[in-house]
Amino acid sequence: MCQILKQNVENESLWSESYVKAVAVKKELQEKLKTLDDPVYIEDVKKKLARIRKRRSRLQRKKGEQALEKQEEEARAAEREAQIDKWRTKCVQQVEEKKREQELKAAADSVLSEVRKKQADSKRMMDILRSLEKLRKLRKEAAARKGIHPEATADEAFEQQVAVLRKVIVKRTVVYDAEEKALRVMLEGEQEEERKRELERKHKKEKEKVLQRKSHAESMLFGNSAEMHPEHPLWPFRHYYLQAEHSFHALMQIRRDWECFLVPADHPDGSFIPQGWVLPVPPSNDVWATALEKPD
Repeated sequence: MCQILKQNVENESLWSESYVKAVAVKKELQEKLKTLDDPVYIEDVKKKLARIRKRRSRLQRKKGEQALEKQEEEARAAEREAQIDKWRTKCVQQVEEKKREQELKAAADSVLSEVRKKQADSKRMMDILRSLEKLRKLRKEAAARKGIHPEATADEAFEQQVAVLRKVIVKRTVVYDAEEKALRVMLEGEQEEERKRELERKHKKEKEKVLQRKSHAESMLFGNSAEMHPEHPLWPFRHYYLQAEHSFHALMQIRRDWECFLVPADHPDGSFIPQGWVLPVPPSNDVWATALEKPD
């Protein structure tokens, strides 16, 4: 407006028109300035700003609480999934162990079947001897009632034969029992060795899973562990992140860079250092997933 007045000093009609507009603008500005100088208006504006700040703070706090609740729910869901997986694995292991015990028992029964058959034969022979003794006794009693008495030599010969047979059967029973005991000791030793081997295989499998997860996490965090050629486009970044492995001064500098963010435990904006690696989140969509480099 001032520029227009300066340029139209000689043109009285245009200058007058511009002057009237300038006076109107000045009056309007003065009215607005008067409003800004009004303590009541200023106080009202302050109250509105305070309400806006409170509402914004409340929304931010609510948003943070919702994010925290979401994280806690995800953590609980992950924990439930882990417990379910652990329970499922335990059930599978119990079924496998029961099946393995049945297989070992079947193998043991197969090995012991022959000696048990011999033991059963010995027991059957002993029962036959007792039955023969009982039968002879009954026949002697029946003959005595008829007045018939066998010779003493016959009784002695019968008892000698029974004693010899009983001695042979007892001797064989002892041998069979010792054979069974030896077989059981051998089978128990083999079964114990099999259990140890199975436990070692299970521990080895679990260790391989842990190493595989660790390798996968390190691959996501630091890329492929193979040597990278200096001309590779990612070599400077990898060299930067691995410099502490080759330089003590770089390690100290990285520690100082991290420690500058340390705050007291009761600081409102403070948080604990994660107990493990902070792994990347899964791709948000299929398009972004196509840009990720998948390990071989």
